[in-house]
Amino acid sequence: MGETPGLKPSRRDFLRSSASAALGGALASQLAAPAVVSARPNSETLRIGLVGCGGRGSGAAVNALNADPNVELTAMADLFDNELQASLKQLQKQVPEKVKVTPERCFLGFDAYQKLMAGDVDVVILATPPGFRPEHLRAAVEAGKHSFVEITIAVDAPGVRSALESSEIAAKKNLAIVSGFCWRYNSAMRAAAEQIRAGTIGEVRSLYATYLRGDLGHKYHNPRPEGISDLEWQLRDWYGHLWLSGDVTILLSGGHSVDKMSWWLGDEMPRSAVATGSQVFPTGGNTFDNCFVAYEYANGIYGFLACRSQAGCFSENADRIVGSKGICTIAGTRGPVITGENPWRYDGPQNNMYQTEHDELIASIRSGKPINDGARMAKTTLMALMGRMAAYTGQQITWEQALGSQDRVVPEKLDWNMKLEPRPLAVPGLTKFA
Repeated sequence: MGETPGLKPSRRDFLRSSASAALGGALASQLAAPAVVSARPNSETLRIGLVGCGGRGSGAAVNALNADPNVELTAMADLFDNELQASLKQLQKQVPEKVKVTPERCFLGFDAYQKLMAGDVDVVILATPPGFRPEHLRAAVEAGKHSFVEITIAVDAPGVRSALESSEIAAKKNLAIVSGFCWRYNSAMRAAAEQIRAGTIGEVRSLYATYLRGDLGHKYHNPRPEGISDLEWQLRDWYGHLWLSGDVTILLSGGHSVDKMSWWLGDEMPRSAVATGSQVFPTGGNTFDNCFVAYEYANGIYGFLACRSQAGCFSENADRIVGSKGICTIAGTRGPVITGENPWRYDGPQNNMYQTEHDELIASIRSGKPINDGARMAKTTLMALMGRMAAYTGQQITWEQALGSQDRVVPEKLDWNMKLEPRPLAVPGLTKFA
């Protein structure tokens, strides 16, 4: 997450069966009469709705509007009018001919997403803090909308299970769900994945990924203004609050890394995780700013993730895949490099992966063969959550435990004037798995 591109610049079988069991009869009845979406001719205008008008949502809207000649932004939704208006002003400046948002199509409040989806938009961009993502995705697929879903798809296991259901509904309705795990849409990373699958480095023996960044620097990380309610303050300072961000360091930043780790192994999921972590620099919130996770896979190999969000420290976003015949290293601005028995270096074109996400989303809708990243996105989110659970509790957490967790971190009902005390900061060894 950090940048705002666009404004400027096996375990698989278990998850499949467990997800199916979680769906139950209610879902089966929803899927009984699926809708069929045919190809959308290039001459037909696709209407975009933006839910969540912060920097990432606004950047994604620019990408969507640049993805096809015949797309328009026709509706926007946010909790805060100042965020919506700032986004609208910026979008009107950047792509004025494609922004068709009238005051009547600017929706505010906790039900703003419902009002937007009740309209005639074809595609929704879901870019609020991820605590809201499961209910927004469910509303989108039930309303028959294609979706671009920014990471992550949930902040707890109940949300992941909901997202898995929504993904199945989308598949039955032939709806697109394109994931904000953007490295999957990067040309160099795709080339590296092809080399690994082709056996260039031999059998994968271990994985090491880093997402070491500076201070999160959220614009609302400052003393809480007088007169602001608990809920509004947490919403505005959402990076630091577990129910909204899920933990930026492990879930949002580290989530990109675990998605790539999964990718290198053909989307195999780990069977357990052990982790350490803490909050070194107090923010007033209840999330960690550092975490180290060891993921164990069924075949005995390990994947290691180091992630940190602290000022004044070494920074790196890298991947190292160790194989029996060589090592693939992806670090900094250099393209992927393989050393060992079969040397290789990526020398192809560099693409804007944030733009490619939307190019391929719109193209898939036009073709009548919509992309559905939903289940994969849910699995990646659960893998990151498993690491968070292990770090917060100090215990080894299995995939089965993570998927079945009943710990719902998102409040069920929200009211602007409600008393909303943050849950205590986790203490490994004392915080219990739920």
